Amino acid sequence: MYLSDFLRLCEISNIPERHFHPHQVTFYHQKKQYNDLLFFYGIPPPFPKRMYFSRLKFQMNTIKYIQQSLNISEKSISATLDLLAEDCTIPFISRYRKDRTGNLDETQIEQIAKLSKQFEDLVKRKESILKSIEEQQALTPELHQRIQESFDLQELEDLYLPFKKRKKTKADAAKEKGLEPLARIIMSQKAQDIRFTASKYLNDQVSSEEEALQGARDIMAEWINENMYVRKNLRRLFQRKAVITSKAVKAKKEEEEAQKFSQYFEWEESLNRAPSHRLLAMLRAEAEGFVKTNIGIDKDEAIEFIEKAIIKSNNESAEQIALAIKDSYKRLLEPAISNEALQEAKEKADKKAIEIFSENLSQLLLAPPLGEKRILAIDPGYRSGCKIVCLDEKGDLLHNETIYPHAPQNESGMAMKKIRSMVNAYNIEAISIGNGTASRETEFFIKKITFDKPLQVFVVSEAGASVYSASKMARDEFPNYDVTVRGAVSIGRRLADPLAELVKIDPKSIGVGQYQHDVDQTQLKNELDTTVMKCVNSVGINLNTASKALLSYVSGIGEKMAENIVNYRAENGAFEDRKQLKKVPRLGEKAFQQAAAFVRIHHAKNPLDNSAVHPEAYGIVEKMAKDLGIKTNELIANKEKIALIRPEQYVTGEIGILSIKDILKELEKPGLDPRKAAKVFEFDPKVKSIKDLKTGMILPGIVNNITAFGCFVDLGIKESGLVHISQLKEGFVSDVNEVVKLHQHVQVKVTDVDEARKRVQLSMII
Repeated sequence: MYLSDFLRLCEISNIPERHFHPHQVTFYHQKKQYNDLLFFYGIPPPFPKRMYFSRLKFQMNTIKYIQQSLNISEKSISATLDLLAEDCTIPFISRYRKDRTGNLDETQIEQIAKLSKQFEDLVKRKESILKSIEEQQALTPELHQRIQESFDLQELEDLYLPFKKRKKTKADAAKEKGLEPLARIIMSQKAQDIRFTASKYLNDQVSSEEEALQGARDIMAEWINENMYVRKNLRRLFQRKAVITSKAVKAKKEEEEAQKFSQYFEWEESLNRAPSHRLLAMLRAEAEGFVKTNIGIDKDEAIEFIEKAIIKSNNESAEQIALAIKDSYKRLLEPAISNEALQEAKEKADKKAIEIFSENLSQLLLAPPLGEKRILAIDPGYRSGCKIVCLDEKGDLLHNETIYPHAPQNESGMAMKKIRSMVNAYNIEAISIGNGTASRETEFFIKKITFDKPLQVFVVSEAGASVYSASKMARDEFPNYDVTVRGAVSIGRRLADPLAELVKIDPKSIGVGQYQHDVDQTQLKNELDTTVMKCVNSVGINLNTASKALLSYVSGIGEKMAENIVNYRAENGAFEDRKQLKKVPRLGEKAFQQAAAFVRIHHAKNPLDNSAVHPEAYGIVEKMAKDLGIKTNELIANKEKIALIRPEQYVTGEIGILSIKDILKELEKPGLDPRKAAKVFEFDPKVKSIKDLKTGMILPGIVNNITAFGCFVDLGIKESGLVHISQLKEGFVSDVNEVVKLHQHVQVKVTDVDEARKRVQLSMII
């Protein structure tokens, strides 16, 4: 161990370097008696002596492992790992511990956390493999060292392959017949008369030379399969040259459901070039039984490579080994490596699909809110009528009823009177209409009504509203109302604050993903939960109006604590300051530290409680104000006074220059919502259904979904049109999100209309 490592050990153990006299350190360093040095100075270790070096080694290895993937300094990684170990959340670390991490952003911190977990899992797998091999009394010093030095999971599994518990194989049966020595002789490639050599191994279980040779080939085939060099290079061959093919299942080819996969009835392409959406589509078609897929490379090329790697002679032994190689490739290597190649491609496709889903979800959650307004929300319908709800500024239900302005009832006159009456009675400021069935007709109907004051009319996405309305959360919130009323409430609330309402819905049900049911569900959930948490904490929430669902995503809170906060608020009334959070049952200092700055209290006694300034920095702000000869509330939003402050004068041991600069930015615009304001969008009034679309028409639309192959645009009708990635703009486009964002208002040209299949092709190249 190096002296620098020892000093690092002291650092992570919170033991100041100044405690040690240089000569004394040198003496003990020479004798490698580091623990004795600690005890010499009467400093008790914070954990058992034996754990000092294992902890140091583990931490250093973790950092090294992370640095292989990320170009981030050791100091920043180490500080981030320490903060994560202290149960700090990613939003808190990225916002309020910039000086410790070296200004790492949320994405970098998230990557460090993932790689740290990956390394931890790798270490556990190593331990499991070593234990298993040791129990089989097969762990040699060389193998132990190779496993310990490996940080590649595939390599570890290859090392473990010969010792892995499995069903009885052909090779096992041959070994039981005493044919392993024969296999070794042939594999040495020195035997000349193979049949004579094989005759020496005949016994009660082996009746002929051919049977003996077959058994030896079975054993050699397994050895070839377990050869790390062969497996490693075959993987590379598959990564470069594997082709995926799909063919229709004849028995199901003519089924109506199969037609959406007709493209893949006869399909072939390079696996490493297959885009994520196409690979996932093929795998879905196979899962539903419409096609069969296969992954393969040129068989002759693969076998030729293995022969060159193993056969070093030109005799009868070589002939037997060549036969074993062909058998090994067909029966063992090709199925295993092709499956690995497909799994790797699937993981990449999953990752891409999840990234797109997360980006879409983020854009959807951060969509422009209308704000605290009185809203009349409409869930449109024909025969069943339009469900109407009136909501106050906080989103509470004031009134509900049903009107029938459309066929078959056509009670438009009566419906107009009711709408006008509700708008006046509940002082409505805006109208929100769901974009489902009868949406355009309802929008036209509303715009015919003459109101006593100007009203903004919005069409909002209904995606997920029905899921929320049938959920336990909705039943708890509105126990005396049916699903139709709850759905209308959701439509109104998502206009006022999309983030606050959409967090109540399972992200997979919001409808902005691509093959979300085909990707790894655990990975998807984790990624989407992280995305929601990022969005919630980037905006900040009103502590006195936030729902349990919204509170549960606040840094450091969680579902149970959110419930405690809601219950405390119901029993004790609105929070008057952030400190009052500490009175919530089971909300301790750590949770308060993580959560406090992400909640807002409007009209609080301390104006900083309605800002993103952390309570730990209130003293610094107060000192700034005092130094300027003004009160704290006079400093807030006072750009002239804030410009006079020199950040370096207020740096402390806990709060560095980066945090001070953030505080000054926040003081200029305290509690500013990063989202833009909602704007009314006008669809083309001539287009009410797909039948009204004509090739060449140029129409306004709203981007309502983004995929790897393009974006879908809402034209104000039931069917969304597809703008293929090639039609987004002139020139090559590698990422759809570089050109468009969710909810972006765009102009598109209709290029093709397929009424039978309900498909519309669009172009943004006009």
